[in-house]
Order: sequence, then structure tokens, then C-alpha cells
Amino acid sequence: MNNPWIVVLTAIFVWWFSTGAILWRVRHADRLGHEAHLLSVFYTLPLLGGGFYGLHDSLTDPSVTGAYVAFLSALAIWGWFEVAFLSGVITGPNTRPCPPFAPQWERFLRATGTILWHELALIATLTVILVVSWGATNEFGLWTFVILFFARISAKLNLFFGVPRIHTEFLPRPLSHLASHFRHASMNWVFPVSITALSFAISCWLERALAAESDASLVGHMLLAALTALALLEHWFMVVPLPDQKLWRWMLPEATPSARKTRVPSTIGTKSPEVLPTARN
Repeated sequence: MNNPWIVVLTAIFVWWFSTGAILWRVRHADRLGHEAHLLSVFYTLPLLGGGFYGLHDSLTDPSVTGAYVAFLSALAIWGWFEVAFLSGVITGPNTRPCPPFAPQWERFLRATGTILWHELALIATLTVILVVSWGATNEFGLWTFVILFFARISAKLNLFFGVPRIHTEFLPRPLSHLASHFRHASMNWVFPVSITALSFAISCWLERALAAESDASLVGHMLLAALTALALLEHWFMVVPLPDQKLWRWMLPEATPSARKTRVPSTIGTKSPEVLPTARN
């Protein structure tokens, strides 16, 4: 599987399927209650353990298989933290909605408080992966996690400062308060920085892939390029009016009757807060 097109398609499928699987499990747990969310985190612990095992095992594997194992292992670790976050198990000390007219500095502190423990856990995990991977033969797992981490930070900053399109329908009940920390705006200063940085990263990965002296290097850098391109695409989804929710909506259980409207404040002129649906299941 060293054909570049197969590599890219593999990355796209893994991104789509893993996202859908996480959303499905979280939506299903939302219908059953808090205990089901706790069980989700417990049942997916093999992802975390298997991810660390696979990542460590791949460090000295310079083969094509090693590149795939490193990539998938980093995604498995990341996936567990996403389940823990969306289940409301590892989030932050602030679980209250943001007051609608709070100043930006207060909004930032409150928004940081909603995700603080989760981000600290990710930083700690990234540090561990960095320490064990530095100088290893196969660093593709490390770079996979780096891409996921910084793309997440970038997306969160864009949602905080304001973007035209915000989807809240996939927000589970434990995180329903997050929507109050998002803002609608025609544009913000972070977005062009994010797009430029991600585009530059893609060009770097592609340059490395073109200059690769082995199949493993080609596969690894193409996986990184594809993942970064998907992160770039997700950023554009916050601006371009495309129905990207349909990629996963069809596979999810129906929201519970308790689903309600959540207000996402707008910073566009004097427009009143826009009402968007959220899956408060």
C-alpha cells in the first residue's frame, strides 16, 4: 500500500470512519445517560493502551507497515481523548454557559476553563510522545499527534473569535454549554493565519514525500500531508457553506426529545444572537 493515492484515500477513510464512530457512540450514550458516557470512556481504554503500545513498537520500524502503525496508533490515542472529552469525563472546571455580554477577556478565561483539563492532558500526552519518539527511526506517530493537537487549538481559537458557520448539532449533553462560548462573525484574524500555516505544512509534507528515498518515507509523509489537508478542510468548513454534517448525520441515532435550541452569539454588526440547533441529547 505504497501508492500515494491509496495512502491518501486510506487517510480520508480513517478520518471519516473514526469521526463517525466516535460521534455514534457519544450520541448513543447521550440517549442513555451519564453512566453510559462513563462506560464509553471505559470501553475505549484499549484504544489508549493499544495506541501507546503500537506507537512505541513502531519507533524502530522503518518499514511501510511501521509508518501505518505509527499513524494509526497516534489516531487511536487521540480518539480516546476525544471520547473522554465528548463524554464530559475529561473537560474542564467550568461547566456553566458564558454570559451573553461578557467582555472578551472574561470570555477567554471562561472558555479556557471549559476545556482546561482536557488540553492539559493532551499537552502531557504530547510531551510523553515527544520524549519517547525524539530521534527515533520512525517519528510519524509523533508528527501525527502534533498535527492533531495544533489543528485542534487553531479550530478552538477560530470558534472563540468567531466564524460564519458553527455546527452545534453534534454537541452532546455534557458539553451543551460550549455553544455559548462560540461566536458568529464574518471573519477573524486567526483564520488566515491558520489557513496559511496549514497550507505551508501540507507543502512541507509533500516536498518530503517527493524527495523520499524509501517507500516508508513516502507513505509516512503522504499520510501526514493528507491529515493536514483534512484539518485545512475542516477549517474551511467553518467558512464555506457546505453541508458537511451530512457526512456523519445519516449514521447517527436520532437525538432525544430533549434536544433544544442553543444560542450562539453573533459579533456581526448589531445582529441579535442566532439560534442554532444543538444535540442536547
